[in-house]
Amino acid sequence: MGFLSVSSHRGLVHWQGPLLVVLLLTFWSPPTSAKISVESNHTEKGKDVLLRMFNKPPEVLGIVWYKGHISDSNNVIAFFMVDQFGEYLSGPGDHGLGVITDDGSLLLKNATTNETGMYTVVVHLPKSEIYIGSALLFVYEYKKGPFLHASMYWATENKNAVVLTCYTDLLSIKWMFNGVDLKFTKRIKLSGDSRRLTIDPVMREDAGFYKCVASNAFRRDESRSIELHVLHE
Repeated sequence: MGFLSVSSHRGLVHWQGPLLVVLLLTFWSPPTSAKISVESNHTEKGKDVLLRMFNKPPEVLGIVWYKGHISDSNNVIAFFMVDQFGEYLSGPGDHGLGVITDDGSLLLKNATTNETGMYTVVVHLPKSEIYIGSALLFVYEYKKGPFLHASMYWATENKNAVVLTCYTDLLSIKWMFNGVDLKFTKRIKLSGDSRRLTIDPVMREDAGFYKCVASNAFRRDESRSIELHVLHE
């Protein structure tokens, strides 16, 4: 996949600010529109991400990517146009460092969480015809996987209480016991944030392997298993 480059175009000009606004408002008359397919995506903060446009039409006169649901000249991310003199006008807008690839897709470098949201692409064709598409981007932060700690690993039946704590930055937590979902009882309770499991008192059937599983919309990580031993009085 290549990028639109200076060497492949005659008279490349980079436009910014008010000049870009004038261009977008006056270069074409109000057009008729059709839809074009764009793929939504997600990525981890700090990585490059591509919003892919499919089936780029032939004879494209211009491509403009916007942040948001509508084509607002104040929210231009990147653009590529050919004016009436055959000059190629290209560059990023005021709200990002997006790059338009040769198939019309939008490449965002070093994505931040602020770039999460809806994006709109407008493809200009001859005879004032345009294609419009939109895609959703979600940029998430990397979160550490869970670490499981027990207040004790050897407990006496019907005497000791054991507290298991799941340390993680991820929001959703569930608990496993001997490879299946843990069943909670009056003795086996969770804290309000699900990070702390209390067994009080410990009984012989509580002996076994415990694990916490932490997740978000895009990741699922498991802690190492720890074994709880139960001594009989």
